[in-house]
Amino acid sequence: MSFHVVIPARLASQRLPGKVLRPIAGRPMIAHVIAAARASRAAGVWVATDDDDVAHVAREAGAEVVMTRADHVCGSDRIAEAVAILGLDATAIVVNVQADEPMMPAALIDQVGAELARDTEAGIATAATPITDDEAWHNPNVVKVVAAGGRALYFSRASIPYERDSANADFSAGRRHLGIYAYRVAALTRFAAAAPGALEQRESLEQLRAFELGVPIALVEAVALPGPGVDTEADLIEVEYRMQQQ
Repeated sequence: MSFHVVIPARLASQRLPGKVLRPIAGRPMIAHVIAAARASRAAGVWVATDDDDVAHVAREAGAEVVMTRADHVCGSDRIAEAVAILGLDATAIVVNVQADEPMMPAALIDQVGAELARDTEAGIATAATPITDDEAWHNPNVVKVVAAGGRALYFSRASIPYERDSANADFSAGRRHLGIYAYRVAALTRFAAAAPGALEQRESLEQLRAFELGVPIALVEAVALPGPGVDTEADLIEVEYRMQQQ
């Protein structure tokens, strides 16, 4: 297995400005993300950014840096530009690790990279875990996925699969999607070049674009679960507390 990690990182953030450089346990958040990526079996770890301060911190944390445009609307677009600049082969595998996931397990990075290497017909690999409480089952911010035969069939903010014959449908059949992706470069390039489709716009879920393009998505049961991502000040406090308990 051989794969690269690319961490898309922008300094601007509507809910938590400058969050990728905010300190957690004495280090900038992105330094924790880089440490997790470097602990994986990745052949290389790159930070794709348009900001000089982020680039400086990334290099100090041991990552390579590729400077990208400032106008990208999502991380996959930034990674697509990065792999083009790096000249990676169309068959190469790139794992997208988000810059606001400071508690991402290296084992999960390895797992999605290995699954895409194994499933040569898939263009993308991602991970899921069972839903364990009713609140998450009904929460539209918790993305659910239905799968069969090791492939994702659909992602939704709705509670799927729906139990038609049960008056008391619960979370027992639900699986929570985890936002980590491995891409084959050819699939990533095609994905980034396409306009958002109707499903993606309706659910506001970028991964649905792959279905509309006919790109198969391999799905694995996560061997390790990430801690919370950081979107707010409260998330920052929670992550710092959890790190202190480790």
